[in-house]
Amino acid sequence: MHIGFLGLGNMGAPMARNLLKAGHRLSVFDLSDTAVADLVEAGATEAASPAALAQGDVEVIITMLPAATHVKSVYLGANGLLANVQPGVLLIDSSTIDPLSAREVAKVALAQGNPMLDAPVSGGTGGAAAGTLTFMVGGAPSAFEHAQPILATMGKNIVHCGGAGNGQVTKVANNMLLGISMIGVAEAMALGVALGMDASVLAGVINTSSGRCWSSDTYNPFPGVMDNVPAARGYSGGFGTDLMLKDLDLATEAAKHARQPVLLGATAQQLYQSFSQQGHGALDFSAIINLYRKQEA
Repeated sequence: MHIGFLGLGNMGAPMARNLLKAGHRLSVFDLSDTAVADLVEAGATEAASPAALAQGDVEVIITMLPAATHVKSVYLGANGLLANVQPGVLLIDSSTIDPLSAREVAKVALAQGNPMLDAPVSGGTGGAAAGTLTFMVGGAPSAFEHAQPILATMGKNIVHCGGAGNGQVTKVANNMLLGISMIGVAEAMALGVALGMDASVLAGVINTSSGRCWSSDTYNPFPGVMDNVPAARGYSGGFGTDLMLKDLDLATEAAKHARQPVLLGATAQQLYQSFSQQGHGALDFSAIINLYRKQEA
């Protein structure tokens, strides 16, 4: 199958590579010449622009872009995808954006005969490289059925979440909970250690008791508790604080439109915003524990 791929960043590039490994013919575009050159060396064909990519004989186009402004520009711009793509080409946006923007773009696409899915991912750069991402997909069942074998070359959990925008709804709800739970684990771990508890013993009890959660048993934020997590390497790598802040911003903004209270989500957003403003935006989001460990702040 001939697939177009736009957005070859930390997530997009390994996803595109997995499409090549699966035997698909791939045309790619990115503003980074280096990113494009790396994919061309791996077997892809360079497209000069989004318009040029859309004007080719692609059967599916996948985008992985930083924010809603980029998605709207790439899809809705005068020289963008929708102004140039042939009717019937399936469009898949794996960016993480707000649900309203996803629904807006999908409505325009469908009106001109292009089925569109929002398919944000979970699993990080490691999952992107390994092809084990989770895709949360919103859109028509027929489009999902068409996309499923393509997404399966990049991920292992492909979940249809409902109509257009529901993939983004699922992503922002999940990541809001993740941000909240990480702060809860950070508070509990910091409190226990401040009161004289050994961090590893405390984590072991939590992880076999009612406080157990992913933020504690798989990604514990306290240094020395777990190997192979960002806390073991100075909070480098992983899922950046600024990325978590972006997702919490999306969640709280979406909540305003729905008139749905997210009291803990809003508090988490404020804490991560403060932490980022202190200069820690590039650190993994689990570094939020340093707000509670004054000697590490």
